[in-house]
Amino acid sequence: MSDRYLYHYTTAADWEASSAAGEHRISGRGMTLADQGFIHFCYAGQRAGVWQRFWTAETQPVVLLTVDPDDLTDLVDENTSGGTELFPHLYGPLPLDAVIAVHDVDSNGEVDAGGGPRG
Repeated sequence: MSDRYLYHYTTAADWEASSAAGEHRISGRGMTLADQGFIHFCYAGQRAGVWQRFWTAETQPVVLLTVDPDDLTDLVDENTSGGTELFPHLYGPLPLDAVIAVHDVDSNGEVDAGGGPRG
């Protein structure tokens, strides 16, 4: 995983629906863009903490999106989300062409190293 990219966890079912719709509007686990006003992302070094805080109880298959921030047209801003650590937020839908890879995630939060570009 690279510090150049942004990362976003979502359920595989939500990603499949987003792929069919042409854009991703899921903010985070159980939250939509309409609910939150933005989409939650993390940096490479924050992935494990995000998994532990928000995704360990998820029973559906989860995927990790790798996103190129240079391909985002809506505002990306860093916000603490109530804590002290800065996380990137996208204030608009995630365009599918900004997603450069989709990786399956196992129940321990480990990313499928063999995964790769998948739309």
